[in-house]
Amino acid sequence: MTGGIAAGVTVALGGCATRRGGTAGPGEPGDELALVNGRIHTMDRANTVATTVSIRNGRFVAVGDGPPARGARVIDLRGRTVVPGIIDNHNHIVLMGNRPGYHAPLENALSIRDVQETMAARAKAVPPESWLTTIGGFHRNHLVGPGETPRLPTLAELDAAAPNNPVYISESFNGPSVTNSAGRAIFARRTPPVPVGDDGSIEAGMNGTGLATLALRQTLLTAEQRTRGALDALSYGLGLGVTTHLDQGAFEATNTPADGAAHENNYTMQRPFLALHAEGRLPARLQINFLHQDATPELATLRERTRNTFPFFGDDMLRTGGIGEFIGGPKAFRDAAIWLARAGWRAEVHSLTRTDFQQEIQDYEAAHKEASIAGLRWVVAHAPFITEEWVSRLKAIGGGLSLTGWRYLNGTPEQNGPPFRMIASNGIPVGMSSDGMQIAPMNPWLHMYYASTGLNARQVLINGGQQISRQDALRMYTANNGWFLRQEGEIGTIEPGRLADLAVLSHDYFTVPDEDLKRIRSVMTIVAGRIVHDAAALASVPLNVR
Repeated sequence: MTGGIAAGVTVALGGCATRRGGTAGPGEPGDELALVNGRIHTMDRANTVATTVSIRNGRFVAVGDGPPARGARVIDLRGRTVVPGIIDNHNHIVLMGNRPGYHAPLENALSIRDVQETMAARAKAVPPESWLTTIGGFHRNHLVGPGETPRLPTLAELDAAAPNNPVYISESFNGPSVTNSAGRAIFARRTPPVPVGDDGSIEAGMNGTGLATLALRQTLLTAEQRTRGALDALSYGLGLGVTTHLDQGAFEATNTPADGAAHENNYTMQRPFLALHAEGRLPARLQINFLHQDATPELATLRERTRNTFPFFGDDMLRTGGIGEFIGGPKAFRDAAIWLARAGWRAEVHSLTRTDFQQEIQDYEAAHKEASIAGLRWVVAHAPFITEEWVSRLKAIGGGLSLTGWRYLNGTPEQNGPPFRMIASNGIPVGMSSDGMQIAPMNPWLHMYYASTGLNARQVLINGGQQISRQDALRMYTANNGWFLRQEGEIGTIEPGRLADLAVLSHDYFTVPDEDLKRIRSVMTIVAGRIVHDAAALASVPLNVR
């Protein structure tokens, strides 16, 4: 297990096996690329499983069991499982791309040893003495076995892993956090100094983690580093098979220790991704929502955004989206919903409590009475405690639900949900997402593990009776999710004419034991017909011209 963690980090975060989006890989425009001898789960309406798929000019041109076209460039899958590219309909990939330092995700570390190997592998791939950072996306619950007390690694353990690099690991939005000796020395020289315990611990909140995170942002986040971080973030997702992201914005930064992992400049943080797109180096698809939290009925920033920005403007690789995952402050929520309905914009909000979805859906209904939102695809995300009455009310006005498995990390039988099975049976448009990378992992296979087993990271059953099948969970991450990006005719399935996005998996998702779902990675990811991630698992089989 541990060796796979380090290897995965090396490949996904800048390893030589990851091809950039602008780099021509098999095949070139006009060439035909064929993948043969696989178990290709198309996720079409009939759940067709094919053995061969062919791609030309960025789209699937043939799916079936016959031989590829004469002259095609061929990759022999040797029986591997293939699925459509994973679509994450609600995450914070732009925040992940703007992390200070060389980000090293820990969501796949299942032990302290895994943490050490992740940091050691990252250290080998970056310039000497560079900061290695993990800010959000994991929880101590999965860093130790079910019978052990959850904890973060210590200063000594991080020193052993990366003796020549400062290391900073921060949990959730605001910590607590931990650093090593090199990091502690740097934090001690700050004005004011960042308090660090003898064991490397940094307390949660403004006076500890807030100071530390702000210090790293102020000293490390150059324009060049942000662009590199954006490419690293997208490349990490491609290593998991995630080909499309719907970003949900950030809390507006104050540039003080009050800022947490989810704070950034909502007007400039997308620039590194725009730069990659302009250079032809954007390797995955990205749709960008705009977050607003105006507290007064004047809705100054929201009104200006909708007056001066085009929704769904761009191309198949990068485009604008709607407003979310906040549309206004609590006292201005209904006014914001009515404004967006009249303006014809898509809206998305999140629900976390046992009652907040009721007020949100009531305000959606009020907006619907002012100007129909039936075709705008308004969404409520997460909704761990939503009931069928309110699901049906949202469905009646054309809305949908985005569900996540983030309770996997630290959920309990009392703090569990969402009710996957009830919602899937209701018929409302429903898809899955990660909500990564602050309080949740990006890894879709962890979310599908939780949705299909109901087990949290401590292997405790917390969502019993609401599990769904693996097939349904995958459908929510693929075919169903096109609806949320208004691209259901273009992405989410492997069918002739669709955009050619797919992932070749390391394990057979449909047959592996439950615990092995967590270990699934993509060994080859294709976006728009280009190989943008290649873990070299198929490297021994040459491309043949027939």
